[in-house]
Amino acid sequence: MSYQTTILMTQFVTHDVKRFIVTKPEGFTFTPGQGVELIIDQDKWRDEDGRPFTPTCLPTDQTLEFTIKRYPAHKGVTDTLHTLKPGAKLLLSDPFGSIAYKGPGMFIAGGAGITPFLAIIRQLAADDTLSTNSLVFSNKTPEDVICEKELRHYFGDRCHLICTRQKAPGYESGRIDRNYLEQRLRSADKYCYVCGPELFVTEISGALKDLGRSPEAIVFEE
Repeated sequence: MSYQTTILMTQFVTHDVKRFIVTKPEGFTFTPGQGVELIIDQDKWRDEDGRPFTPTCLPTDQTLEFTIKRYPAHKGVTDTLHTLKPGAKLLLSDPFGSIAYKGPGMFIAGGAGITPFLAIIRQLAADDTLSTNSLVFSNKTPEDVICEKELRHYFGDRCHLICTRQKAPGYESGRIDRNYLEQRLRSADKYCYVCGPELFVTEISGALKDLGRSPEAIVFEE
């Protein structure tokens, strides 16, 4: 691992997602959408393989932010991360990843798959170039939607929040499939950015190809 960082504060974003504000190591830079491997700097975890997480802040921020969902059933890194207090140390790798903004299009995310897009979306908002993009974001219930108010503010009526297990006012219900994408895709959507569970990415990418999108126009973590 190339960098050591210190947790400054944590805050719940949803019932099982926390944002972690950590110190920004000297010399650390990243491109929005890139991830890092993270290790908890404690004896029990230091020799474990790193787990990939994405900075969700702007590259110019003075601190780093990670937005991390807890998976208690795994009894692993995310479960432990959610118990850490300010002052705890983490180790970070150099940034990596193939998700990067290439041009106007549609962000398609499932669950915690929104996290690689957050830094991109925030950068586009800061640059006042977000209006040519839209968002389709699938979750189980309204309580699972990460950064909902912020995303609704950024995208307005181009923000489509879908719940697969609960119907509620202000949310679409069902699943993102070929028919749904055919209705939502715009001629101006030059690129489609896809992130979520592996099966989600595979199915969405397949549907996009069926709708005539070229492989070069579908951006996902390879």
